[in-house]
Amino acid sequence: MLFVMVAMGFSVGKVQARLLAMTCFASSEVILLALVIVASSIFSMEFQNQAILTVMYKAPNKLYVYFAKLVTIFIYNLILHLIAMLFTFILTLTPIVSSFSWLAVYQHHQPLIVNMLATTGLDLVTSTFIISLIFLTSCIINSNAVVVTFNIVVIYMGAYVSYHFLLDNAKLAYLLKWNPFNMTNLTQQYYNSAMVQATSLSVFQLTIGTLAYSLLFFALGYLVFRKKRF
Repeated sequence: MLFVMVAMGFSVGKVQARLLAMTCFASSEVILLALVIVASSIFSMEFQNQAILTVMYKAPNKLYVYFAKLVTIFIYNLILHLIAMLFTFILTLTPIVSSFSWLAVYQHHQPLIVNMLATTGLDLVTSTFIISLIFLTSCIINSNAVVVTFNIVVIYMGAYVSYHFLLDNAKLAYLLKWNPFNMTNLTQQYYNSAMVQATSLSVFQLTIGTLAYSLLFFALGYLVFRKKRF
């Protein structure tokens, strides 16, 4: 993550320093990639190697196991975002980016520091949505490689799929704009308001939709996990 952040600083740090600061040097996709690999591994690889049997034997029930894994990944997600913010503050003190004031008003009529905190908060929501999807697919599919590949495709192609889905079905756009692939645009739309043309939803609507899908996928994942035979 630090390598990518430094690379972004050298790439556009002199011309888009404030945007880099707002987005924590574009660390979001790296964090999502790390979450996909780690979250997929704690479920799918345990199913593949039958290690889940030992976990289930030592745990009081399946809900305990599922919830414990959820808390673990959420803490991992939170720590990655905190590290990204720490790296951001450090990198903004180096010569690779132009100087600026954290208190200067930037986007949404808010100080830059508020923009960064809001972007990070929304990215936590987006990444939680991805985690919920990982949990669901991991409980359905035992192959770690398939789960990782599928969720990476969702991260990098979800927005593209949703956009063309809406474009090809304009008459039903008022319903189709709530498709789960569209929710992957939440973080990006906050710092790039032009994204509303592709999503047809406001940041608030995307936030509500992302949270709703997260709860739904977590619940479905648990139902599959509860009925799964080991």
